[in-house]
Amino acid sequence: MRISGIQKLTLLDFPGKTACTVFCYGCNFLCPFCHNALLVTEKAEEFIDEEEIFTFLKKRQGILDGVCVTGGEPTLQKDLKAFLGRIKEMGFDVKLDTNGYRPDILREIISEGLCDYVAMDIKNTPEKYALTVGKEIDTDKILESIAILKAGKIPFEFRTTVVRELHTEEDIREIARLLEGEAPFFLQQFKDSGCLIGEGLSAYNKEEMESLTEKARELLPRTSLRES
Repeated sequence: MRISGIQKLTLLDFPGKTACTVFCYGCNFLCPFCHNALLVTEKAEEFIDEEEIFTFLKKRQGILDGVCVTGGEPTLQKDLKAFLGRIKEMGFDVKLDTNGYRPDILREIISEGLCDYVAMDIKNTPEKYALTVGKEIDTDKILESIAILKAGKIPFEFRTTVVRELHTEEDIREIARLLEGEAPFFLQQFKDSGCLIGEGLSAYNKEEMESLTEKARELLPRTSLRES
């Protein structure tokens, strides 16, 4: 596992859980608004040893409920399943953040009981995915991951970070149509971290975000605005 960082306590990342967050290095997308851009663009030669993570977790048994594994894109890590397995063996719940571009890995992780919750980013409508992730991709893989989660094997959420230059009201409505049914969907306001892959990006204001949320909720009832 190529691990670039750990946040030792989060009350926000894992719904209903007190958790820590492990950050994996590298991603197969180049989203211009990525808030963890250095995990994608910077060449890293040193990583946190896995054993440091497990030593920390051993000390937090009975204190933390879970571990969030995020990135970058965790499903690129060749030792991910073994890593998640060890976390589960220690008695922690696992939340996986993913862009959904490796549905084969996602399916295996769920079927093998290595994950308790998945948050999948929906970057945009299929027609605008390439624009939003910075490269041409096979959107069928995204659709496959959506279907895997909607099969309902474990709790999950979909989420979209909304950027004024990349998302229109109709885009948000189209994403809601794509997800259809009772899928939980969160809209997140773009925040400029000061270290982005792209330039010239801006956020909708709170009132505009609330309006976009209402528009999406007309098509997808479980749509919510996630406050930063």
